[in-house]
Amino acid sequence: MAKIKTTFFCQNCGAQSPKWLGKCPACGEWNTYVEEVIQKEESGKGTWKSPTAGTKKASVPKKIQEVNYEEQPRYVTGDAELDRVLGGGIVPGSLVLIGGEPGIGKSTLMLQIALILTGKKILYVSGEESEAQIKMRADRMEAKNPECYVLSETNTQQIFQQIEALKPDLLIIDSIQTLTSQYVESAAGSVSQVRECTAELMKFAKETGTPVFLIGHITKDGSIAGPKVLEHMVDTVLQFEGDRHMSYRILRTSKNRFGSTHELGIYEMRVEGLRPVANPSEILLTQREEVLNGVAIGAMMEGNRPLLIEIQSLVSPATYGTPQRSSTGHDAKRLNMLLAVLEKRGGMRLGQQDVFLNVAGGLRVDDPALDLAVCASLISSYEDTPVSEQICFAAEVGLGGEIRAVHRIENRIAEAEKLGFKKIIVSKYAVKGLDLAKYKIEVMAVSKLEEVYQKIFQ
Repeated sequence: MAKIKTTFFCQNCGAQSPKWLGKCPACGEWNTYVEEVIQKEESGKGTWKSPTAGTKKASVPKKIQEVNYEEQPRYVTGDAELDRVLGGGIVPGSLVLIGGEPGIGKSTLMLQIALILTGKKILYVSGEESEAQIKMRADRMEAKNPECYVLSETNTQQIFQQIEALKPDLLIIDSIQTLTSQYVESAAGSVSQVRECTAELMKFAKETGTPVFLIGHITKDGSIAGPKVLEHMVDTVLQFEGDRHMSYRILRTSKNRFGSTHELGIYEMRVEGLRPVANPSEILLTQREEVLNGVAIGAMMEGNRPLLIEIQSLVSPATYGTPQRSSTGHDAKRLNMLLAVLEKRGGMRLGQQDVFLNVAGGLRVDDPALDLAVCASLISSYEDTPVSEQICFAAEVGLGGEIRAVHRIENRIAEAEKLGFKKIIVSKYAVKGLDLAKYKIEVMAVSKLEEVYQKIFQ
């Protein structure tokens, strides 16, 4: 009987060590090393083999000018939100990883893509559900693809045998943590199994030009489970976010070798599946019966997409010794900075006030252009005076109380005009060289926070 070989892997970054270490020298985390069996077979069974593997020539260095490159057309899925997030469609031979909370809709999204890609042969491999369960979900969806195949399997050897026989145009794996390779004798979901299975799928994707989607689990802190090297190996990392108690879902890009990492896709969860939201600004603005204080509308940018979102704030006298500072969907440190600017430059006494800030719609925002909208909502709640629902804001606030310019102001103004706003307040430095006559909306240019207060609240 052959001796079982074991080694130690870091659960956080995937670093390998022949002995147990208390602190990982690669990522600096403590108590992350676990022992795993690494006995491998020498025959090479259970992994993808290229048809020309035996005749492939050794690679030699080339001058970069001599490298032949032909841009292959992307697969346009028909899902406008996913196509935008991926950078214009699915790139042939790409490896895409999508992660999210349990029950958020990852499997539904991937199955929906498999059903709407008509004309393509799709193989949907599930290690978590049976074929009958997948069929039950597919029956609720409107799209039907006669070339969509499902396979309930976790062994990579069996999966690659079916791939060779079927030759799909797109492969979906649900999920990567359930797959096992006979190369490694550790349990499914371990660092070595996840890394080995991903390496086999990456080799298949690159040698055949077949795009592969991997669904990944996440840990309790929101990061994708498994070694960090998993995110380095793939071409694109998508995060599917949202509150399971709300109907809207957000698809973000944290890594994309073929496009921007600042794009955003919004879906609405329905009984028949996920519906792409073409105009998210309409759902992010609350339909109110009456004008309320503490509410202001800000124009932000997510990649190339302008969004108008609602900022809600509540300022009230502190009932306990230490005033509370709470923000949902907004950076708490930036909120504290803006409160300090309002107190120092605006003369507001906020030291003994509880401050609560909320971004409507469940979005997480980090665009500095929302600073002026945040300040306007805080002033509105503090003064108990509502901001007109016909006004929106798009400017950054500096520490001196100055109103600073932000990029792509034309897109923000056009979005506000499209949604029916009458006025938009921007920095006067942002409108230099801009033809304001072509806009029907009134563009109010200001340079200091005091001017904003005078124009809105007096």
